[in-house]
Amino acid sequence: MLRRGITVAAIAGVLGSGAVAPGAADPEPQPVVVDASSAPPEAAPPPGELPPPPEGAVASTPPATTETPDGWRLTLGAKDETQAPIPPLTTALSSREYVVGGTYTGSLTGPGEDEPPHGTLEVGYEIGCGIDMSTSNGVSLTGTAGINPSIGLIGTDFISPFPDGLVPGLGGNIGGGITVGLKPGLVNVIPVTKKEYTGAEPWVMVSHFRVKIDGCVGESFIRSYAFLSRSTDMSDAIVAWYGVTKKV
Repeated sequence: MLRRGITVAAIAGVLGSGAVAPGAADPEPQPVVVDASSAPPEAAPPPGELPPPPEGAVASTPPATTETPDGWRLTLGAKDETQAPIPPLTTALSSREYVVGGTYTGSLTGPGEDEPPHGTLEVGYEIGCGIDMSTSNGVSLTGTAGINPSIGLIGTDFISPFPDGLVPGLGGNIGGGITVGLKPGLVNVIPVTKKEYTGAEPWVMVSHFRVKIDGCVGESFIRSYAFLSRSTDMSDAIVAWYGVTKKV
């Protein structure tokens, strides 16, 4: 009886202490709470990459500005210019062809008037050629041929109907060559548009426009230009702008 009482007391002590008997179900896991202020900061995402510049992108020169005697200020410039050389349609080595583009803007500020300012905005391109072959004879063949009569003196043993042994003779010459007609370089002016405007903010946009020259040997150069004019009944004011010269 004493041994049985000790065994029952031992089992009751184990249950009271919270011990889990073998084979009992495991307790459910409790969620872990983390203090956000103590967590390390997340790495900042890398900045977005800028899109690549368009093919043939060209930096524009600063705007050109002029002041008129009647108090007006004319400003002319460009942005987003492109000038890309391409194979010419003629496939000739003496031809140059480009795809060009850009936005050309003008600005007119001055004393108030009853009517807005008006005038023209012209945009175009200049192509310089180091050696010009278009206004010359180009490549041509040259040749000469002729007959030269002569009289010669031969030995005395030869019986000649001519006095003192003189005999006539004929000689000929034939020559040939190639000539290339070249002239100093020239500048080709290629106007694209001439816009008549009314207002204080005229602009012209050129996109995927092709310009070309023929008969050019050696290096060539290209640049854009723009002319802004303001017209009144008594005057004309003109400001000219020229872009960066690009060598090709």
